[in-house]
Amino acid sequence: MTGVGNPARRLQRRQADLLVRGGTVLTPNGAERIDVACQAGRIVALGDLRATWCAEVTLDAIGLHVLPGIIDSQVHFREPGLTHKEDLEAGTRGAVLGGVTAVFEMPNTNPLTLWERDLKTKLDAAHGRAWCDHAFYIGGSAVNAEQLELLESLPGCAGVKVFMGSSFGDLLTDDETVLRRILRHGRRRLAVHAEDEVRLRERKALVEPGGDVRQHPVWRDVESALMATQRIVRLAAETGRRLHVLHVSTAEEMAFLAAHKRRVTVEVTPHHLTMVAPECYERLGSLAQMNPPVREQRHQDALWQAIRDGVVDVIGSDHAPHTLEEKAKPYPQSPSGMTGVQTLLPLLLDHVDTGRLSLQRLVDLSSAGPARIFGIEGKGRIALGFDADLTLVDLTARRTIHNDWIASCSGWTPYDGKRITGWPIHTVVRGQVMVRDETLAGQPQGEPLRFLEA
Repeated sequence: MTGVGNPARRLQRRQADLLVRGGTVLTPNGAERIDVACQAGRIVALGDLRATWCAEVTLDAIGLHVLPGIIDSQVHFREPGLTHKEDLEAGTRGAVLGGVTAVFEMPNTNPLTLWERDLKTKLDAAHGRAWCDHAFYIGGSAVNAEQLELLESLPGCAGVKVFMGSSFGDLLTDDETVLRRILRHGRRRLAVHAEDEVRLRERKALVEPGGDVRQHPVWRDVESALMATQRIVRLAAETGRRLHVLHVSTAEEMAFLAAHKRRVTVEVTPHHLTMVAPECYERLGSLAQMNPPVREQRHQDALWQAIRDGVVDVIGSDHAPHTLEEKAKPYPQSPSGMTGVQTLLPLLLDHVDTGRLSLQRLVDLSSAGPARIFGIEGKGRIALGFDADLTLVDLTARRTIHNDWIASCSGWTPYDGKRITGWPIHTVVRGQVMVRDETLAGQPQGEPLRFLEA
């Protein structure tokens, strides 16, 4: 029998590169039990696709939740110049093993990322070596302030990052005249590390000589963070510039920022949401040392309240590795920083399990939020036409984080031995399966991110 009634013709199926079948998919409509078809790196169909689509590669997602690819908008991958701590291959390998599909990398490498040639060096180094998509910040400085509008528009540039404290050389920008010059030359959202450098210098005598790492939040106190945050918000208002305040760590800053949300977005980190002083310093020593510091319980409580109130826009890891040998130096010679990109999502999933965070809010903070506030093209949603970046997680999986799981060149995590509920199982970057069943698959194929304002 032939003609329109022919069952064979009715059942002819379309071909996709990848089908994700049977999962609970977090779409803009909420959680839906649907399939996802991916072709040429994009999402091309959503729904019950069993009878209408076939694919070269199929991922069984039954029992799993399918999230938009996780975006970590603050990592330090240390290349070039400091690759004994971390490099682009190992850092992005850790990213995809942890369910992260895109990263923003910071400019405090050696040499510093201040000029177009520095950005090109990083993009060239990532080509063929990066497991996930990526963009690189240009550092805002006195030496390049008038060029920043051009520099921030370059392909592969995540924007401009300013260090008001906790940096060195041309990256340290603590002078109001220079800050105004930077703020006036550009239109994209400016990312800021806000600690007051003058106050930090004045107070360093509190921990020298023979300091105790438990004094880290005493040296880098609440006032040093609040002063810098208030200052940069005031200057941004004068110049009409949008801001993104990184790794906010204090209750006082959150109360202030809640009243300035028209132009200011806010990031918090998993370590500030998970660790508490003084316990973390007593247990981990300098492995818990970060800038700004992990603080007391009242500050962590305020960060979680700010998440519930919608003050927080993004959770980024601030992945900033140092070797164990470097971290073992006597405080305060021990450097601040820890690994984080690989443990970002597991920690957040564990907070989902304990009820501190909803899965939908996790998606907004780590996928949709970064894409929205930074204007990342084609990312952050499971929707037709968007990049096929997918993070498949098992909300019931129980794992223990160990140092030997960490891909970073530094080879350690402050969460060694921590038991977690919720775990990334598969990671898909633009339709390519980078991690399957918790194991690397394929080859590095990361590409530079595209931005709507660039």
